[in-house]
Amino acid sequence: MQQPIYRYDLPQLRGETLLTEGGLELTLVFEEGYELPCFAAFPVLETEEGREFIRRYQRRFIDIARRAGTGLLMCTNTWRASRGWGEQLGYSSQDIRRINRFAVELVCEARAEAGEGVGPLVACGAVGPRRDGYVADLVMTAEEAQAYHADQIETLAGTAADLVTAFTLTNVNEAIGIAKAAASVRMPCAISFTVETDGRLPSGVSLREAVERTDEATGGSPAYYMVNCAHPTHYAHVFEDAGPWSERLLGVMSNASCKSHEELEACTEPDYGDPEDFGRRTSALRRILPHLTVLGGCCGTDHRHIQAVADHAGRGPKSDAA
Repeated sequence: MQQPIYRYDLPQLRGETLLTEGGLELTLVFEEGYELPCFAAFPVLETEEGREFIRRYQRRFIDIARRAGTGLLMCTNTWRASRGWGEQLGYSSQDIRRINRFAVELVCEARAEAGEGVGPLVACGAVGPRRDGYVADLVMTAEEAQAYHADQIETLAGTAADLVTAFTLTNVNEAIGIAKAAASVRMPCAISFTVETDGRLPSGVSLREAVERTDEATGGSPAYYMVNCAHPTHYAHVFEDAGPWSERLLGVMSNASCKSHEELEACTEPDYGDPEDFGRRTSALRRILPHLTVLGGCCGTDHRHIQAVADHAGRGPKSDAA
């Protein structure tokens, strides 16, 4: 059985730069022609064709990290692989556990095949919100969120994943519940919030308040925090409010587009934005938060955007202007 490599010594916590992969779901839909009911990517693992695509996808970003001399946060395609979404797609709880385990196995196989000459390849079990990643509707209590997410997180903790990361969270209660579920099985956990064009969560809470309230309610159990699913121009100003809370933010995974979530929902084609500008702006965030170590992309990003991040991040945090 494969074992975690970095679970007890995450390289991003000791200052090593990790790139991320791009926005998998939009790539599957618009570049590969997949239909993704409920925008769930995990069913592609059910076919050899889908599994082979995931392998090629992972290799492409490993190669970018290798050339850049960085590490890579390798996330499983399990953002929707939780009980509620699984039920909508006809998957039993047992099926969902199987999918989560197999997704980690694929990541770890790619990591093993990469060999030498590449930085830390960190296996990350991806967790997503119970509801929409853009809208804070039907907010659970923290206790309900913990109960809902416990099964997926416990399953991931039983694999070789180094940590779990909860992406596109829209509200504090769900962040608290996920952090507590991870802490209960001693699994490192990162919390990544979605923000709107004003830099606030869809629930209206400021990023600072979200981080501080989650830390207060969990005894600071999350390993670190991130921002994702928004363009850097939407949230860069928030980091000017420096303080202890901002030091907890170690990662950004931004959208390619400057459009709002509402505008993106109405689009019939992906907005890839300007990959070069994306890379410059992402790297330039280190001028404000020099401790950022996880740099990558979310919706609409692909290898071009991550390559641009790698190109600019390699020049140092103070070489670019936002």
